[in-house]
Amino acid sequence: MKKILTRLAVVLVAAMAATGCGYNAMQQQEEEVFKAWGDLESALQRRADLIPNLVQVVKGYAKHERETLTAVIEARAKATSVQINAKDLGNMQAVQKFQQAQGEISSALGRLMVVVERYPDLKANENFRDLMHQLEGTENRINVARVRYNEAVKTFNYSIRSFPNSITNGILLHLEKKEYFKADEAAKKAPEVKFE
Repeated sequence: MKKILTRLAVVLVAAMAATGCGYNAMQQQEEEVFKAWGDLESALQRRADLIPNLVQVVKGYAKHERETLTAVIEARAKATSVQINAKDLGNMQAVQKFQQAQGEISSALGRLMVVVERYPDLKANENFRDLMHQLEGTENRINVARVRYNEAVKTFNYSIRSFPNSITNGILLHLEKKEYFKADEAAKKAPEVKFE
């Protein structure tokens, strides 16, 4: 009977120690990072899906602005071709390549908005306005998703580096630090607005 109580006590102490080591918490936090990344990818996909519709509406009004429309289409194609898996979130080059492609699509959309300013009839078109509202909402969703992703990364990275989690991670899990979603270099420069 004494052996059974001793074993039970050892199992109980081991279980209590395991709950305080952060094993489950770190895995949960890594899943939060993956979920936040999935949400960000979903918002980026929504933008990629809206762009062909926007381009078609603009084409109807601005046939001679093909260069700008072509740039938007090419940027969208590039942005949707650059993929990153959740397992690559610790790879700075992969994350930077993904971010660069997304930055190019934002830049192309900015040039498209300049084209739109030249065509007042286009801005009055109901389809165009609806698409612009959808695109604006999508851009806001992307921004929120980026912030949430970075918050999840911050929590996770801190967790795997803090004591006693760092010991548990080093011995059992071997989880790697995740990369933050950073602003494109071009975003640091304020855009120029020119009225001709």
